Amino acid sequence: MCGIVGLFLKDPSLEPQLGKLLSEMLVTMTDRGPDSAGIAIYGGAAGGTAKITVQSARPERDFAGLAERLAEASGGTAKVEVKSTHAVVTVAADRLDAVRAALKDVSEDLRVMGSGESVEIYKETGLPRDVVERFGIAAMGGTHGIGHTRMATESAVTTLGAHPFSTGADQCLVHNGSLSNHNNLRRELRAKGMTFETQNDSEVAAAYLTGEMAKGKDLGQALEGALSDLDGFFTFVVGTKSGFGVVRDPIACKPAVMAETDQYVAFGSEYRALVGLPGIEDARVWEPEPATVYFWDQRQAA
Repeated sequence: MCGIVGLFLKDPSLEPQLGKLLSEMLVTMTDRGPDSAGIAIYGGAAGGTAKITVQSARPERDFAGLAERLAEASGGTAKVEVKSTHAVVTVAADRLDAVRAALKDVSEDLRVMGSGESVEIYKETGLPRDVVERFGIAAMGGTHGIGHTRMATESAVTTLGAHPFSTGADQCLVHNGSLSNHNNLRRELRAKGMTFETQNDSEVAAAYLTGEMAKGKDLGQALEGALSDLDGFFTFVVGTKSGFGVVRDPIACKPAVMAETDQYVAFGSEYRALVGLPGIEDARVWEPEPATVYFWDQRQAA
């Protein structure tokens, strides 16, 4: 079943409230999937820096002295902010790949949730309310974000199995539905150099979009390709560094509703996820059409 939400801000005055608004939207969707939850927050990073969000089942051990252990790979630029089972490692942008590679040698228990110039990804098992409180999501600001509360149907209830899935820099995806051709597509993507952490079909969808955008497509164009290359029932909400996209399969059996005002664009699996947003009573509210890509970009909204 699962519940997904997304919020793309057009009005900079709302940016300090992004985490609060998105958290409230996600908690409202709890009964659609109570076993795990996750949120991706996009916010500006200091010029010339990038971030890696990592998770550990043994944070006391793995996060202790982490900046020092990454000193060589980061050129001494690494700074670490611990948030429960996650830590955000900020490094010089030109050291991002070296630090990400070095993390594999720090501890076999470290898992990269996402990386890029602006994205931070937090996900864990448990109820959405517990997850957002654990990481202090409500206090976070940003420009846009997506969230997911999961009811596991095709894989185990684990942190790695939770959404969002991130397979490219500043890119992540949440999904409600089921893909029928994900095993074949996974094999094709592996042959092209993609790696996978789980057997979740949603990770394959994220990797597909990563591969398409690596060819020079923007998010909207990549989502157009998904309509012909991905089989099954799906609703995707996707974030990139500056973009926010939504697409449903041609049958569109999974519930979805969107709202737009001069201040924001919002998505929810159900309308009740949107009722707490400012000015929702004056919003244009609609059900996204089947096989139709909806795409917004911060560069256009600015």
